[in-house]
Amino acid sequence: MKLVRFGNPGQEKPGIVDGNGQIRDVSSILPDFSGESLTSESLARLKQVDPSSLPSAPAGQRLGPCVGNVRNFIAIGLNYADHAAETGAAIPAEPIVFNKAPSCIVGPNDDVIIPRGSQKTDWEVELAIVIGDRASYVGANEALDFVAGYCVCNDVSEREYQLERGGTWTKGKGCPTFGPIGPWLVTKDEIADVQNLSMWLDVNGERMQTGSTKTMIFNVAQIVSYVSHFMILEPGDVITTGTPPGVGMGMKPQRFLKAGDVVTLGIEGLGEQRQQVIAFEENPPDTSRAPRVHHG
Repeated sequence: MKLVRFGNPGQEKPGIVDGNGQIRDVSSILPDFSGESLTSESLARLKQVDPSSLPSAPAGQRLGPCVGNVRNFIAIGLNYADHAAETGAAIPAEPIVFNKAPSCIVGPNDDVIIPRGSQKTDWEVELAIVIGDRASYVGANEALDFVAGYCVCNDVSEREYQLERGGTWTKGKGCPTFGPIGPWLVTKDEIADVQNLSMWLDVNGERMQTGSTKTMIFNVAQIVSYVSHFMILEPGDVITTGTPPGVGMGMKPQRFLKAGDVVTLGIEGLGEQRQQVIAFEENPPDTSRAPRVHHG
């Protein structure tokens, strides 16, 4: 199944993509795609529903983040061997774990806002894991049993905040709009081999990143298992798993995002995103719940 959330920010409804690519409204069955509605039991019930029996979503609806009310947004750093090489970093002996603020999550086509004073806002196409069942101290051999599915994530990063301001990476990773996820949450049964998916990212139509999940240092099962030994993973938690080479920080000279740039990205089988980059506004119109949405 391809699960989506559609509608205005903070008012999204859950939907499912039918065989013709039409979004069907499932709000009569589930209130949202979040928390307990993403457990294996809940998704098994949803799979029994004939999408054609459900009402179509209105045309032209904004796509929201494919998971609602995310409580824990976890990220893995330097998890692609070829990306570690471009940044001159050593291959980590264990996964590098940090948090992105859940408040940074936006829809796949919402605007990305450059933070106030930022000079080094960067892009990162990533595969994200969505947890389905509560996981604690699980082994790698059983870890995929706890996964609901996968989605595309742009792990937008401010490199000065991340690397030059001391402390942890978190403060360069959780700025508003720094976590576009979607367009779909694709359930794991639709992905034949999650460790062999091509991925790409363009800035203004120029290819920046080309990679594959096959160059991950720690695979999906290892990541879920590892993280579950340090925290309880709950249904609806999101883990974004690292990026292939081609980030702006790794270029010579370095290149970063500026207002007016358009970022497009995608992963095989998981869909595509498109974000317009805009400048920070000192007194924007109510952005507390509704970042500007680009409909192009």
